[in-house]
Amino acid sequence: MAMGPIAGPGRRGRRAPMAEINVTPMVDVMLVLLIIFMVTAPLLTAGVQVDLPQTKAAALDQDQHPVSISIDRNGAVFIDDTPVPEGALAGRLQAIAASSAQDGGPRIYLRADRGLDYGRVMTVMGEINRAGLRRMALVGSPQAETR
Repeated sequence: MAMGPIAGPGRRGRRAPMAEINVTPMVDVMLVLLIIFMVTAPLLTAGVQVDLPQTKAAALDQDQHPVSISIDRNGAVFIDDTPVPEGALAGRLQAIAASSAQDGGPRIYLRADRGLDYGRVMTVMGEINRAGLRRMALVGSPQAETR
């Protein structure tokens, strides 16, 4: 506890305890933690390494957790970081469509590597459509501004 001077005759060198709590150090620590979490949170979103193409489109507002389908450079398909064998993709997509209460299923984010064959991407998009999932968006990385 901090000590303050006692006002009174004959007690010049003694100090009385102060009844105030200094919250400034706690606020400083909380602000530092807030900044750390704000910087690191966007880095934790993607699990499968995919080299996304750049786009000028703005980011979408999302109200529910979307299902992320990724296709890596080798053509392997992942649903939310879980590898899916070639023959099991249709069944997994139909299960996702059946578990959703929304018309058209949950939001599907399709992430495909830039160097991937166009036909492979269209095959996966066809499977998504055939399963009854109608709310699909293609994901790209933001394009750097050039002037």
